[in-house]
Amino acid sequence: MKNNKALAIAAASLLIATFSTVIANATHSWGGYHWARTANPFTLQLGDNLSNTWDPYLIATSTDWSVSDKLNTTIVAGLGGSTCKATTGRVEVCNKTYGNNGWLGIAQIWASGSHIVKGTVKVNDTYFSTGKYNTNAWRNLVMCQEVGHTLGLGHQDENFTNTNLGTCMDYTNDPDGTLANPDQLKNERPNAHDYSQLDNFIYAHFDTINTVGATTSPKGNKANVNTDDPSSWGKEIRKDARGGSSLFEKDLGNGEKLFTFVIWAG
Repeated sequence: MKNNKALAIAAASLLIATFSTVIANATHSWGGYHWARTANPFTLQLGDNLSNTWDPYLIATSTDWSVSDKLNTTIVAGLGGSTCKATTGRVEVCNKTYGNNGWLGIAQIWASGSHIVKGTVKVNDTYFSTGKYNTNAWRNLVMCQEVGHTLGLGHQDENFTNTNLGTCMDYTNDPDGTLANPDQLKNERPNAHDYSQLDNFIYAHFDTINTVGATTSPKGNKANVNTDDPSSWGKEIRKDARGGSSLFEKDLGNGEKLFTFVIWAG
């Protein structure tokens, strides 16, 4: 009888642990948003609107995210222009001296229902030209994380001062792991949990339509939004551990929304 009870407790513990793991994985996706596609693997185009300084970091990011079994990214000529205008069916990646507005990088994602229809990534050279942020580690972290958001991934952790998780989807003050101790992990690339989230959760199903590679938005919303202006990002829906607004949502009408992820300097 005692053995049966022990087995039952062990089974219950395993079930709870499994359930907790599922919940943890689910929270690593931001709301289940994803690119619609009818087959896997699919290929997402990253439009290169970058200066030569940033090109190696986009190449590294594209290579890293393409390790996923369900998706590949490929770098193509940018169509964003000087304003980094979003292009339906792909992601435009841009750099510019955006000014002392507080942010290192932003990822902006347009969604129709639960489907991503287009996105942009912007990195702010106002800060990346300074000694603190003009490093390979900071450039890798921000580029990798912002592109990761456009794939449907959220942050694994939003505490800046705890031990690095070894993923670019982890907030940190020490992306190359040199400040805390010599054994600190680097937060410059995706890790196994990121790939598991993409392959086993976000893109584990098929859709009946394709938004990746599409040429027109499903509902064609033409809402005018100044995506560089924080006042136009809509309502704050998430804060990071320092109290900074890390995710905004703007309702564009007709079932469409704009999401803005932010990495703040300092």
